Amino acid sequence: MVLVWLIWILLQVLIGYNLVLPVIIYLVSLLKKEPVIPANDNTEADYALIVTAYEQVTNIPAVVNSILSLNYKQYLIYIVADKCDVSGLQFDDERVIVLRPETTLASNTRSHFYAIHNFKRDHERLTIIDSDNLVHPEYLNELDKYFNAGYLAVQGIREAKNLNTTYACLDAARDIYYHFYDGKILFKVGSSATLAGSGMAFTTALYRECLEHLDITGAGFDKVLQSAIVGRDIRIAFAGSAIVYDEKTSDTGQLVNQRSRWINTWFKYFKFGFTLLAKGIAKPSWNQFLFGLILLRPPLFIFLLLSVFCLFINVFISWAVALLWVFGFLIFIIGFLLALVQSPTDKRIYQSLINIPKFIFFQVAALLKVNKANQRSVATRHTYNNPEDHES
Repeated sequence: MVLVWLIWILLQVLIGYNLVLPVIIYLVSLLKKEPVIPANDNTEADYALIVTAYEQVTNIPAVVNSILSLNYKQYLIYIVADKCDVSGLQFDDERVIVLRPETTLASNTRSHFYAIHNFKRDHERLTIIDSDNLVHPEYLNELDKYFNAGYLAVQGIREAKNLNTTYACLDAARDIYYHFYDGKILFKVGSSATLAGSGMAFTTALYRECLEHLDITGAGFDKVLQSAIVGRDIRIAFAGSAIVYDEKTSDTGQLVNQRSRWINTWFKYFKFGFTLLAKGIAKPSWNQFLFGLILLRPPLFIFLLLSVFCLFINVFISWAVALLWVFGFLIFIIGFLLALVQSPTDKRIYQSLINIPKFIFFQVAALLKVNKANQRSVATRHTYNNPEDHES
């Protein structure tokens, strides 16, 4: 009986710390100075902007037009149109290279390396842009600040391109939460920003060193990449002014398909957290230790539901512990709202928060389909296409 009780306590601790850890890290960050990032010296590096598309190229002209509007000169755009009809992709600008693989790749990293192996010149840096993204005109200039400060990997910020539905607004709220705590705050306290799949940049040499020997299929290449980078004890910088505008999930079918893949990647790759924790303790390395701890955290809705379950059980066995859980939830809510208040947050996002229970419901539906996640699709099919619904 004692053993069961100890296991129950340990289980609650492993679940409950997720509610309060972000706020604890935030409080630690208040004691830290902002990282010193020097201004640009106006020396441009040579970038490859890799845009990957799978089966659909509807949004490609918009993303290319936004890239060609960059206040930057030294770059080429590589569009890898995997299993796509490229007959309509005609660009007059010689900086745009359209690549159509002869065989289906069905993998982000295969597409990236297809572009790398077809580079027109040896690019010093590369950045990954999704086919549904738009980029801010200062995107590369902002990235340069961090590379010039000595960083080899940089994650920009993905702001919402569309807030046209409640689900798009809630998706944006989730992104703001993660960018704040897993990007800005993690980087400020001396660890690394987590990678977000796009809006990220690396020296070409580092990207090749980390992934070229691997064949990654399905979603989650960014999880493998960030683990490889931090495993070398290299810090991933967070560039809060390097903006890409990302299309948010606007309907429930889209949400379930996308989240089922994302949940699948956590179950597949959370083990990297143990490896980084061990390295961080052995070295020791604060960068690796804290990042490893973050990788072990389940998706937001999972640990929230588990926390509700623990609270419910304790109502019947220990009011004192139940009150601790209530306190933990209050800390989490304060932390969530703090992320929104500390970030530029559209009022529509605040108005959507009342629908969080519905959002969680559809993520539970995604969890039930997680075993077949990568069979459903290798890319999110977006139905929204209005590049005017953002501020630049």
